Amino acid sequence: MIASTTKLNTVGPDLAAIDSVHALTDVTGFGLAGHALEIARGSNTAVRLRMEQIPLIEESRALAAQGLVTGASKRNWDAYGHEITLTPSVTSADRDLLSDPQTSGGLLVSCEPSAAAHVLEVFARHGFESAAIVGEVIEHQPNNSKLVIE
Repeated sequence: MIASTTKLNTVGPDLAAIDSVHALTDVTGFGLAGHALEIARGSNTAVRLRMEQIPLIEESRALAAQGLVTGASKRNWDAYGHEITLTPSVTSADRDLLSDPQTSGGLLVSCEPSAAAHVLEVFARHGFESAAIVGEVIEHQPNNSKLVIE
């Protein structure tokens, strides 16, 4: 945890310089779910996240399943959870982790699919080997959620 939380997001300027990067946000006070939702809202699209692709600190899911979560995670979910669809495979512990407001979170990047490998290479060059493709931006359908987590 210490190694993860003490890394600086020095990769941001290099990512922002890539023409195919459309959005870039640090995952902090609203959690990954809240920041993905903001990207969807701001771009009039929807976002689909895949829980199994989201890098987590080892043991975090087990701790969350024991109820060791922040109070702000619940407050975040209460604020925006009505705009999100969770598939049945997403547990309450997963939901708590996705809405957790950690202030040393990673970066969420939206880019053209053709640029994804380059974006991951830039992350790796800055020491973020666990960077991963965690979902995709999709067309928003009226009456559907702006964020779907499966």
